[in-house]
Amino acid sequence: MIYLKTEDEIEALRKANQLVAATLAEIAKIVQPGVTTREMDTLAEHFIRDNGAVPSFKGCPNPFGPAFPASICTSVNDTIVHGIPEDKPLKKGDIVSVDCGVLLEGFCGDSCYTFCVGEVKAEIKQLLSVTKESLYKGIEQAIVGNRLGDIGCAVQHHVQQYGYGVVRQYAGHGIGKKMHEDPMVPNYGTAGTGLAISNGLCIAIEPMITEGKASSYLLPDRWSVKTRDGKSAAHYEHTIAIHHGKADILSSFEEVEQIERTKH
Repeated sequence: MIYLKTEDEIEALRKANQLVAATLAEIAKIVQPGVTTREMDTLAEHFIRDNGAVPSFKGCPNPFGPAFPASICTSVNDTIVHGIPEDKPLKKGDIVSVDCGVLLEGFCGDSCYTFCVGEVKAEIKQLLSVTKESLYKGIEQAIVGNRLGDIGCAVQHHVQQYGYGVVRQYAGHGIGKKMHEDPMVPNYGTAGTGLAISNGLCIAIEPMITEGKASSYLLPDRWSVKTRDGKSAAHYEHTIAIHHGKADILSSFEEVEQIERTKH
């Protein structure tokens, strides 16, 4: 069942997503060699709760194992998604995808950003840059008159020019009062196919792109997903609303990118 959102609901979603953006900016300030992903998680949880929201990932049920134990997903290097924060310090040259979700006043926010830890190799920088570009290519297609397949096709076409892999087992999703709603929003597809895009549709678009092949495996923790070939993966996500015929990006990377520029 797909719920199209009213103007008021879109504004409530915007508020939640702006808190996610602010949380990612707080994390950006501490990402450096020697910091642990558990420290990042603690910071995120305190910041989210201090702002009157709850971290929606914490306690998220898993049909195949234990509930998610943390407030953010921290996926390092060859971990594609759902990495669990831990006490191992990050090293110079690592990358870490931080996926964050909140529930604020009954509405959800969800966004992800892949951070560089110190200076990273040029080929990894390119992976991050192309993955982020593919997110915006997908968003450009999120207009009334198009279909969901146009979004996935745009993401896929952009990254495959560079020989990168598109993860197919995981996808973007509808969002509203629940973190994951219908429809599913794949990062691949055929233009002109799938659900027609309408005003009021609110979705999270989230390319998960691998440097090498897209095949993956699940760790024994039943959450963390890694690339089979051990190559790196990048993940960027925005929540958008279809508003007045086109995409209105409710989340933001603006503050994160300002902080990143001062570091690198």
